[in-house]
Amino acid sequence: MGTFKAIRIDKAEKGIAAALTQFDEAELMEGDVTVAVEWSTLNYKDGLAVTGKAPVVRRFPMIAGIDFAGTVERSSHPQWKAGDKVICTGWGLGETHLGAYAEKARVRGDWLVRLPEGISAREAMAIGTAGFTAMLAVLALEKQGVSPKSGPVVVTGAAGGVGSVATAILAKLGYHVIASTGRMSETPYLTSLGAAEVIDRNELSGPGKPLAKERWAGGVDSVGSRTLANLLSMTRYGGAIAACGLAAGMDLPASVAPFILRGVCLLGIDSVMCPVSPRQAAWERLARDLDRSKLAEITHEIGLSQVLETGPKILAGEVRGRIVVKIV
Repeated sequence: MGTFKAIRIDKAEKGIAAALTQFDEAELMEGDVTVAVEWSTLNYKDGLAVTGKAPVVRRFPMIAGIDFAGTVERSSHPQWKAGDKVICTGWGLGETHLGAYAEKARVRGDWLVRLPEGISAREAMAIGTAGFTAMLAVLALEKQGVSPKSGPVVVTGAAGGVGSVATAILAKLGYHVIASTGRMSETPYLTSLGAAEVIDRNELSGPGKPLAKERWAGGVDSVGSRTLANLLSMTRYGGAIAACGLAAGMDLPASVAPFILRGVCLLGIDSVMCPVSPRQAAWERLARDLDRSKLAEITHEIGLSQVLETGPKILAGEVRGRIVVKIV
């Protein structure tokens, strides 16, 4: 037992205090697998946690970071042994369980997914929770019967982490992707990912009608609120929208009209408590369906010491694509 580097969050007189410090391994929480963490990532939720802008952290002290990739050091779990390469996302990491911005993590073996063959630990975190969520959304649309032949699909928050990966995956699968963004200057970036059209988010953020002109067969939404309501009102008969985010708010000022007059489906996407079997299936599909060269283009690397200064930037919408965090 010893100490290791970690980003520790403590409760302060006003809000929280986050700092890169030494953490005692003896203070790690219960779990049957100890992992040497090599890579993590910076998601929107991580930005909320390290800045204290929302009550993401539920216990103190907390090690921030909601996902990691690394190598098993010790295990009493029958499925895992020392040397195994693993991924862990969600399950309360960085919220209720000590998280990923650390050189070591101790978790339940049931939370882990084996690193797919052909994907490096760095690439897995370039995908991270954001990319994993995007893949779950794509799988949900497919299960609902939305295919490239159904018509165009829309992706909101397209220049962000979830949106970038969703755009790249859907484009590779042959969909006509309409990318919605608040940064029209990112049009070249989005078209490079495969977007066929780029629209300004203002087209979708205002008060909407119960039913509007049909524009798409499906979509992936990470924004919520009025944007999601407008997406639903513009979805073609029998289409579906996969909702996985709330960047604009948790409310949904919509009507039942799209559901009962057009048979539209709203598909809820949860990546935190998602069971292991669909997790593994999603990661296998990511290994197959995500263009690795596109992934490299949308990825920016920082060190553990840069997480605290980068957190506010992701909340301000100043981050494009994915950020990987090199732990060691």
